[in-house]
Amino acid sequence: MKNIKLLEVPSEIGAGTRGASLGVDAIKIAALDFMSNFFVHFPSETIPSENNLLFEPIASPYAKRIKGVAAMYEKVSQAIKTTIKNNFFPVVISGDHSTSGATIAGIKMAKPNSRLGVIWIDAHADLHTPYTTPSGNMHGMPLATAIAEDNMDFAVHELDKETRKKWDELKNIGNIQPKILPEDIVFISLRDYEKEEKSLIEKYGMKVITTSELRRKGPENVVRSVIRHLSECTDLYVSFDVDCLDSSITKGTGTPVSNGLKEREAEDLVSKFMQNRKICCFEITEVNPTLDKENLMAEIAFNILQRSVNVLLVN
Repeated sequence: MKNIKLLEVPSEIGAGTRGASLGVDAIKIAALDFMSNFFVHFPSETIPSENNLLFEPIASPYAKRIKGVAAMYEKVSQAIKTTIKNNFFPVVISGDHSTSGATIAGIKMAKPNSRLGVIWIDAHADLHTPYTTPSGNMHGMPLATAIAEDNMDFAVHELDKETRKKWDELKNIGNIQPKILPEDIVFISLRDYEKEEKSLIEKYGMKVITTSELRRKGPENVVRSVIRHLSECTDLYVSFDVDCLDSSITKGTGTPVSNGLKEREAEDLVSKFMQNRKICCFEITEVNPTLDKENLMAEIAFNILQRSVNVLLVN
């Protein structure tokens, strides 16, 4: 049985659509609607955001609000590190996905000698860099910070000195770079990514499991093959972006994509991963209730969260 601590990160400065910072509260409201005491059951900590920057002009177009993202990386990585050092299992509920680079950093800072594998359940690869980004939104870059990749072969932007300095800071947070080896990343339900990201996936031989492969083999077989693929890793982190789900049920997220997972498939998949003793952190992200009249996205996210945590409690 694991001691669980909830880390709430209501930050949305890395997203292109407004509202993801409200995702944490939307999930809490879903818990109340289900009459669940989930949020009083575990110790929790809220990481202060930098969302005030949303009202200021954008200084770095190819890495929007990177100063604020760097500040979030510091805060989140330290919170994760302290949580793990105090023998708690961090369950992270975050607004946008940009801060997951800080989650990875915090795990490595707490366990510098570990080889960390990352299970990225997401429609997107999040492997862009400020040199390649089509949008400048930093929630498309966390894995690039974790593998310390610029992808200069596909660079289309020139960065100003300040942006380059901040980007290098993000890659080097905790004075460890890279945090993970590119071949220790597994993508599940990945289906919307650009040629720049595809080049890195192919260059490093990153494992990609499509929605149809998951359906064909079933969650149990997929989990087994992923764990086997990452058998050299001592620790595993699962990052669950709700846009991995099919766009028919993901109105409440900023970047919905068709041909995604069904709610039950996602629940089964995540809970089966949680049975593995190497899992050291779970994160759920990108719920945006402003796009969602019925709060359905948050309810689905809460179901996945609750079931996953229940598995942790019995293992």
